[in-house]
Amino acid sequence: MVESIAKLKGIRVTPQKARRVIELVRGKHVEEALAILKFAPQGASEPVRKLVASAVANARVTADKENLPLNESELVIDKIFVDEGPTMKRFQPRAQGRAFQILKRTSHITVVLSTPEAPTSKAGKK
Repeated sequence: MVESIAKLKGIRVTPQKARRVIELVRGKHVEEALAILKFAPQGASEPVRKLVASAVANARVTADKENLPLNESELVIDKIFVDEGPTMKRFQPRAQGRAFQILKRTSHITVVLSTPEAPTSKAGKK
């Protein structure tokens, strides 16, 4: 079983908007997920698509390193989640000398791909 991880840290997308995108592809095969993300209208879909493609490349490298066969069409998005990153705080001037706080939120996105385990033979059991 091949497992690969790819992380994207500090992306300038709010975690709430990124979670809407990752819910579209959770548990799907990689080819299907890439096709969904390519045509999704949300702004966060492009960085998530690049991250999934990076995880596929990481799986390829891991399989080569461990001398394991890898069929990329069998890869499945095992886990995908979004964590909140640091928030940049900015101030916008308002009327009568007041200030209005602007919170620019960032996200950390993590993708874990895996291949389904091969069925083990139970020849010894009856």
